[in-house]
Amino acid sequence: MAATLKDVAARAGVSVKTVSNVVNGYTFVTEQNRLRVQEAIEQLGYVPNIGARNLRKGRTGFVTLAVPELTNPYFAELCGLVMTAAARHDWTVLIEQTGGVREQELTVVDAAHRSLVDAIIFSPIGLHPTDLAESGIDTPLVLLGERALNGRAHHVAIDNVAAATTATTHLVDLGRRRIAAIGDQPGPHGTAALRRRGYLRALEAAAITPDPALVVSAASYSRAEGAAAMRHLLALPAPPDAVFCFNDLLAIGALCALRDRGLSVPGDVAVVGFDAIDEGNYTAPRLTTIAPDKSAIAEAAVTLAHTANRDGSQDPRDVVTPFTLVVRESTTI
Repeated sequence: MAATLKDVAARAGVSVKTVSNVVNGYTFVTEQNRLRVQEAIEQLGYVPNIGARNLRKGRTGFVTLAVPELTNPYFAELCGLVMTAAARHDWTVLIEQTGGVREQELTVVDAAHRSLVDAIIFSPIGLHPTDLAESGIDTPLVLLGERALNGRAHHVAIDNVAAATTATTHLVDLGRRRIAAIGDQPGPHGTAALRRRGYLRALEAAAITPDPALVVSAASYSRAEGAAAMRHLLALPAPPDAVFCFNDLLAIGALCALRDRGLSVPGDVAVVGFDAIDEGNYTAPRLTTIAPDKSAIAEAAVTLAHTANRDGSQDPRDVVTPFTLVVRESTTI
């Protein structure tokens, strides 16, 4: 039979309350009693009932993190950082992969609505702005990325327009004039729209007339799509001398296509990515990229979720986290 608090208290010669204080990490216990309780716990093999403890505190001990795809290194890295931040609040992170499909994202929201978790942190793609209002959700909710959904929840993101402007301006400053963009997608919202806006803003500031032929769509942000888009650009009568890719996977695919054609990077075509995934450190040449502060994103998201869970605060906050341009050999020799 599993040892109980009473068993530990009897073995240590202290009260059940003292054992509870030690188990919960409270400081108002003498060092002598703390050592006696810890020794009794070890001797009896006592394991705290986390579920019961959370129930008494009015919490589940779980937080959901929902992302579009775990195969994308950016989201994989972000998941690890969120788990580290959540552990400091004694939260276990339940990771959901939505595929960016609205129905799957609604399922995640529904789970939060039924109080199965203490909070939900997720990066939505398919949700409509009205979905949150109609759900009646009162569980703390933090959105990541571009979809703020009309300010109905806490929101953490970098300034994507400014970041894309920075990436494109870097290419302009290197003397490039036929600058392509890979990763466009339909719609006025989301990642593609914001990064396209920043790209065009940089061209306008440099008095470069945008060429629609140099803006190439991508059905997904993958290496294969980046390679296909780069091959399309190279087949144009006037190919680009630089390319801004809306994420690093697209850029890595573009580098592969350029290498297959025997072209020099950055001599013939300079390449910039976005996300600063670790793989970019090992491409040939190493990839210049926009680096969102992923640690700051994770910390801000978990802090907002924890604060709202603790005090019931639901006033939506919009947190903008930093980014930097990491210049490597794909743009400078």
